[in-house]
Amino acid sequence: MDYKKTNAPMTTVTRDVDKIGDVTGNVYEALSVVAKRADQVGLEIKDELNSKLEEFASSSDNLEEIFENREQIEISKFYERLPKPTALAMEEFMSGATYYRNPAKDAQEED
Repeated sequence: MDYKKTNAPMTTVTRDVDKIGDVTGNVYEALSVVAKRADQVGLEIKDELNSKLEEFASSSDNLEEIFENREQIEISKFYERLPKPTALAMEEFMSGATYYRNPAKDAQEED
């Protein structure tokens, strides 16, 4: 997912618990899905950031070089300004972009 073009809020938003629960029929199940997706999103963002910052890794210990690397600072600031992974995951979930399934419910339906 392109996290740069998301509509997720940058600040805390009060959500209607009934609307969250309507998607799955159970509020706790919905929040579990969002929490797992937030973990995935957080790891994706962390991996992306680390891969971009690896380009700036140097083997020398010259402190002047480290503090004057403006590109690295701009990349870090950009990722700091992104919405939190939980906000991104909740936005995906509420818009229907998250695929999930419950194996326990699938087994009950087959019986």
